[in-house]
Amino acid sequence: MKKARGSLQDRALVESFLDMMSAERGASANTLSAYRGDIIDFAENCARRGSDLKRATREHVRAHLALLSAAALKASSQSRKLSALRRFYAFLYGEGIRRDDPCGAVDAPRLSRPLPKVLSAGEALKLVEAARENAEETSEGARLLCIVEMLYASGLRVSELTSLPLAAVRTNERFLHVRGKGGRERLAPLGAAAREALDSYLAVREAFLPRQAKIAASAARFLFPSRGREAHLTRRRCHQLLKALALKAGIEPARLSPHVLRHAFATHLVEGGADLRSVQTLLGHADIATTQIYTHVASERLKRTVESAHPLARAKSRTRN
Repeated sequence: MKKARGSLQDRALVESFLDMMSAERGASANTLSAYRGDIIDFAENCARRGSDLKRATREHVRAHLALLSAAALKASSQSRKLSALRRFYAFLYGEGIRRDDPCGAVDAPRLSRPLPKVLSAGEALKLVEAARENAEETSEGARLLCIVEMLYASGLRVSELTSLPLAAVRTNERFLHVRGKGGRERLAPLGAAAREALDSYLAVREAFLPRQAKIAASAARFLFPSRGREAHLTRRRCHQLLKALALKAGIEPARLSPHVLRHAFATHLVEGGADLRSVQTLLGHADIATTQIYTHVASERLKRTVESAHPLARAKSRTRN
């Protein structure tokens, strides 16, 4: 018979916590199972050090995290397990079972932020050239070129682009007034090529206006009107259009999305020497820490360029092989 994990007292505390999570928080069966396993694992580590869940200290929590790290568990998984312990000890504190929280001053493992997908400048130009091929022949082509130019030249989020009001582009200025996340307003650049594509699209924009009077009144407010329920081009449709364009340009569709063009806009600015504060303003980031990821992207690309192009780097690579 398999021995039960954890002492009876520990398991009783865990079950009380899970009952609360199920009844009051509506936690799913999978969530409850994960919490149970994470907390019992911690209880077993405490038992090896002569303690239990009720008497565990901050040092026990840190020692537990150290064991998880030594076992090469991903930082994201460590954070999830620590989150389970935080919830558990918040419950014990609220119930008066403990007078403190041993997780209170324990830092979560630092999560490594993955570098965003980005196109090279050459690939971005190939994409624009592919969009230009039908821009003068069809209204759909003119709209697609306008979308690509504005995403890449202005660094707009896809939600900002698709819901952009027509009034925002009615001036001849080389920038757009954009309302972004949190209602924050900013100026987004609009270069000569993007302005030209925009003007060409505006000349055929009426082709996309719905005929039904009720929808038409709402759709007329948007730069990219649609016959759909939202009355403007949807993010999903924008994704679809770019995937099809990627194939035409010889780019793997999985590598392209509206957000990838926003990343390309920022990365190419940083590679060209733009300072982070300016890029932060253009992207509408509230915190410059979010913008700093683009310095890492540019550095990685520069490193790969040196390793593939410099004769000494190539010689070292051949020696290793």
